[in-house]
Formats: sequence, structure tokens, C-alpha cells
Amino acid sequence: MAAAVSSIVFDDIFTIDAIDKEGKKFDRVSRLYAHSKNYDMDLTLDYNVELFPLQKDQSFALALASSLARGGTSGNAAEASQDETNENERDVWRPDGKGSRGLEDEYDYVMYGKIYKFDGGSGEIVTAYISFGGLLMSLTGSFRHMTSIVLGDPVYLLMRK
Repeated sequence: MAAAVSSIVFDDIFTIDAIDKEGKKFDRVSRLYAHSKNYDMDLTLDYNVELFPLQKDQSFALALASSLARGGTSGNAAEASQDETNENERDVWRPDGKGSRGLEDEYDYVMYGKIYKFDGGSGEIVTAYISFGGLLMSLTGSFRHMTSIVLGDPVYLLMRK
């Protein structure tokens, strides 16, 4: 039996340095600037303040995932014959609440987007840019912590306080 591969491609704890430091442009959207505790990463993120209110100096957990399925995918073709199980894992989140529950149950705020740009900066520092339907994110830090973040891939952003 193949070991499960995690669908989480990045996660860390961030502390907010500033919110809307260049002024507020939209009623329900703010831009936060934060720094991570474990990987020394810098984050800039647009988010809905009505759905997920945050304040300066507050910490939150942020994860990026390729899927909302718990434990990711096994990658074993022999196990693909279990149609019902795989069907439930393929589209974990459903608006009617039917089906299995995924990673979204463990977080307070979830967005779905695409990695649209990847910049190699000076030395080992890189920046990944992700768009969540117009809400933008940039994540800057050592390429070692972003090896699973791939240009063009769809991604889920998950946050909790």
C-alpha cells in the first residue's frame, strides 16, 4: 500500500506587521503584511475583512494546499478502482454539505486561486505570486521552503487564528 502524500504544499505561522499601510482601496478588502515565525518568509495578502477580521500584531496559521482532501492522494493506480472513495476525495468541498469533509473544516477562511508568477530574486530568495479571483498574494523567502509551489498550479489558501 502506497503512503499518502500530503496535499499541503506550504504552512507556517505569520504575525501581522501592518494592514493597509498604503491606504484602504476597497470597503471589504484589506491588504496585510506579515512575517512568518518558522521559515522567515514575508507575506502580502488581500483578504475579505468581513469574513476574516484581523488586526496588527495578531498571529494566524496559513497553509497552501493542492487539494482539500485530507492526507492528499495516494498516487497508487491499483487503488483507483475504489470509485466511491476516490469520487468523494476528488471534490471534497460541496456547497450542499454532502460528501466527505476536508481540510476546510480545520480552517476559518479558505480561498481558491492560481499561482501565476514566480520570481527568482537575489541568491536563494524567491517570490511566488498567487491570484484568488483578484485578491492577490505574494510570498517571499528561501526557495527551499517553496519547492512544492509550482507555477500554473491551482492552490487553496487556508487560514485560522
